[in-house]
Amino acid sequence: MVLPFSGVDLFSVGVTEEHEVFRKSVRELLERDVRPHVAKGERDGSVPDEVFRKLGGAGLIGVGVPEEYGGQGGDALMLAIATEEITRVWPSLGTRVGGSGLFIIMLMYHGNEAQRKKYLPPVARGDKIGALANTEPGAGSDVAGIQSVAKKDGGKYVLNGRKIFITNGGIADYYVVSARTSPPDPSSRWRGLSVFIVERNQPGVRVVSRVDTMGLKASNTAELAFDNVEVSEENLVGEEGLGFKYMVGTFNRARVGTAAQGVGVGQAALEAMVSYSVQRKAFDSPLIGFQMVQEKVSETMIEVNAARLLTYWAASLWDKGRENEAIIAASMAKTYATDAAERAAIRAITVHGGYGVSTDTGVERLLRDVEVMKIYEGANDIQRLTILRESARRLLGLRM
Repeated sequence: MVLPFSGVDLFSVGVTEEHEVFRKSVRELLERDVRPHVAKGERDGSVPDEVFRKLGGAGLIGVGVPEEYGGQGGDALMLAIATEEITRVWPSLGTRVGGSGLFIIMLMYHGNEAQRKKYLPPVARGDKIGALANTEPGAGSDVAGIQSVAKKDGGKYVLNGRKIFITNGGIADYYVVSARTSPPDPSSRWRGLSVFIVERNQPGVRVVSRVDTMGLKASNTAELAFDNVEVSEENLVGEEGLGFKYMVGTFNRARVGTAAQGVGVGQAALEAMVSYSVQRKAFDSPLIGFQMVQEKVSETMIEVNAARLLTYWAASLWDKGRENEAIIAASMAKTYATDAAERAAIRAITVHGGYGVSTDTGVERLLRDVEVMKIYEGANDIQRLTILRESARRLLGLRM
């Protein structure tokens, strides 16, 4: 018995020449139009609007979004490649794009046609910024613990609550917000949650403060308040009371993107390590000539490529419509890729010596950035539990 996966078709990644041509074009654009802005953007704590619009104009925010909704089409594997390449150059930008991506995924798979036609095109083009507002001061990994409330009042809902650690929170034009539409039932805590589309310019929507995180300094993470915000029935996503299902489904799909971000950070650390160790000399020999440095580079090569394959495999399972396996593989990929990126960043710092802890090189930033990635879209320790429990439930029919 093979636990939990079996079948040759499940293990093909499916990278084609089209994917590699796409990667090359994305990398060229990023090196030319994005990298020159990274150092200043990190110091200022923001991504220049022209950079974000450049990505939108190139279709990189709308990868995977059908053309009828303003995207450029493409599959989950293409989206993973785009995310990896963006994050390789600027992790904060990868996170900002990912924040809009959460909004896109929610409406793509759980919104209605009118909502998709109204909100997806401007977000996919980069004209508007999206965000998903779920985490609260008292509810993070415990999605069912949400305390925000949306009370029905005639043909509208009145939304009240606080959200925190919201990517793009301070700059988003549109939010998808989770809230309780009925009191929690102790026997089934996940029931009674709903999801709503809220626009930032609505009365009662307030950015409380920007959260100063250790990494991803330019990604704009914020605390939000919703005070008696009136939301029309038209902006209810899906059915009332099924918000838990929609949130979990969105995170399951988005988790491949977080894995790809980890691959991007790991690749950046590897490239920095190799470049520096080839140029830097000690005792009349390049650092790369020393066995301890060689081991660090080799170990990083192994782990980054393993993370890449695991991430592409998870993406390909979504493309094949193998949802049960894809959910588990995405959790595996997110956990391994971000953990591997952390190790890669530490090795890169060690190889750089004193320069590794200097903010001038940007190497130490990779470690700070990936520490944040290990937490969002489901903390890695939670993912380790999810991998086993979902494998047992979805593939073996067992409850744990």
